[in-house]
Amino acid sequence: MAKNALVLGGGGALGVAWETGLLAGLREAGIDPGAADLVVGTSAGSIVGTYIAGGKLDEGLELQSQGTDQKINAIIVEADLPGMLQLFSYWASLPELTHDAIAEIGTKALAAKTAPEEKWTAYFNDVVPLTEWPDKPLKLTAVDAATGDFQVWDRDSGVPIHLAVASSCAVPGMFPPVTLHGKRYTDGGVRSGTSADLASGFDSVLIIAPIGSGKDGIDPILGRTTRAEAEALRAAGSRVELAFPDAGSLEAMGVNRMDSSRRPQCIEAGRRQGTALAEALAGAWVAAGV
Repeated sequence: MAKNALVLGGGGALGVAWETGLLAGLREAGIDPGAADLVVGTSAGSIVGTYIAGGKLDEGLELQSQGTDQKINAIIVEADLPGMLQLFSYWASLPELTHDAIAEIGTKALAAKTAPEEKWTAYFNDVVPLTEWPDKPLKLTAVDAATGDFQVWDRDSGVPIHLAVASSCAVPGMFPPVTLHGKRYTDGGVRSGTSADLASGFDSVLIIAPIGSGKDGIDPILGRTTRAEAEALRAAGSRVELAFPDAGSLEAMGVNRMDSSRRPQCIEAGRRQGTALAEALAGAWVAAGV
C-alpha cells in the first residue's frame, strides 16, 4: 500500500489558524488528513500536528476560533522588540540557511530578552490537546540553539509532547529557547520552514507552508528552502502538493502573523483553500489507499 505524509510548516499564530482551517476544508471535501501515515510539524505546524496525529482537529478548530489569545500576547510583550527586529533582519538577509547561519541565529536567540522559559512552556499545557504522544508517527522539529544542530522529536525521544511543541515554536528573539535533556532548543523553522525532507520515501506528500509566498521578511528564504525540499522529493519519485497561502488567505492574515484577533478569518480562508486543494490532491491521496 502506498504511503502518504502530511508536512505542516511554521507561520505564527495565524499560521496555526490557517492550517487548521485548510485541513478542515480538506476533510469536508472528502480528503481525511488524519489518515496520513506520517505527520511532520515545524513551529506552528507542530501545534497543528498534534491536532491531526491525535485525532483532535475539531478541538483545534474550536480553540482557534476564539479570536484574540491574551496569554500569548502577554508573553510577546516581554520580548525586546528592537532586538527581535534586528534578529529577524539578519535571518531575512541570509542567502541560504547554512549550519553556521543557523547556529548564529541560535546564539542570538540565547542572548535575547524574552519572557521566562517557565511562562512559555506553561502556555503549552493549554495549547497542546494531548498529554501523551499519539500512536500515529509524529515528528516535531527544533534546533539546538548552542550548536545549530537539527533535532527531531518523536514518541521515542523521552520528552513530554507539550515541551517538544514549545521548543519547536520558540521563535528566536520572540520566545525563549526550551531546555530539554540539558540543552536549549529554538524554533525548528530556523533550519527550514517545513523540514519536508523528513517525508523522504513517501509516495504522496502534502506540504502546507504558511510562510514562503511573500516578498518581505523571512518569507523569501523560507520559501526557497521549502520549494527546494519539494523539488528534491519529486526528483526522488514522490507525488508532492505544496500549498502556500493564496491571495485570499494572505489578505486574511494581514501583516502580523502573531495578531491572533484574526484567527477566525484565517480559519475560513484556509477552509476555502483546503476545499479547492482537495480536487488536486485526491488522485494521489485517495488512490494511495488511506
